[in-house]
Amino acid sequence: MHYLLRKQVVLPLIVLLFCASQADAQKEIFRRNHDDLVYYFGLTLGYNYSYLHISKSNLFLSNDSIQTAEPGSSGGIAMGLMATARLSDHFQVRLNPQLIIGGSKYIAYTLKKAKPGEAFYQNQVLPSTLVSFPIQLKFNSDRIGNFRTYLLGGLKYDTDLSSNSSARNADDLIKLKRNDLGFELGIGFNFYLPFVTISPELKISNGLSNIHQLDPNLKYSNVLDKILSRMIVFSIHFED
Repeated sequence: MHYLLRKQVVLPLIVLLFCASQADAQKEIFRRNHDDLVYYFGLTLGYNYSYLHISKSNLFLSNDSIQTAEPGSSGGIAMGLMATARLSDHFQVRLNPQLIIGGSKYIAYTLKKAKPGEAFYQNQVLPSTLVSFPIQLKFNSDRIGNFRTYLLGGLKYDTDLSSNSSARNADDLIKLKRNDLGFELGIGFNFYLPFVTISPELKISNGLSNIHQLDPNLKYSNVLDKILSRMIVFSIHFED
């Protein structure tokens, strides 16, 4: 028992006190004038979890082919550039164009009736490669040593390079429009290091426009009304 107490409580406490004493002994402030810059640039790496919010059409209950339709999701990666301009001591405006790869969505269907050789469970996969153009307003807290937090909100315009909106009719196809407009809300943290500022950030990104290109001739499409994009994004920004 004494050994376990020493291993699980005493040693971690000693390490914690040592780290705290080292922090108190070294209160060097890095990049003191960084927040006074009129503008600065950076790079973004991120991971996104994207999915669809669907609304069923009036034909859903009356159709004789499809019993259920539920959206699914997957993850993808994002890479981008960043430009930030100072408005005041606490406010900044930021442009953060990104290429978002992956994050394919799908809609899972259960059929009432299946053709010969057709499964009763169908996943309609909707691959996505987005070019996103967000503009955001940041509200920064006061800086505490080498740390600061911020809130952000803004609008974005997305173009899906994998859009199938121009594809010809096919019985197993759902068409999504190429362009989407949405809003973003998030929170982030600035960690000031000697030569760079690292900023982990978490945000939600919701589409406002209906990206479903309805085709009444497609059985998987005509049971749906609106399709809205949804995304949760974790990013790490490297600021010069």
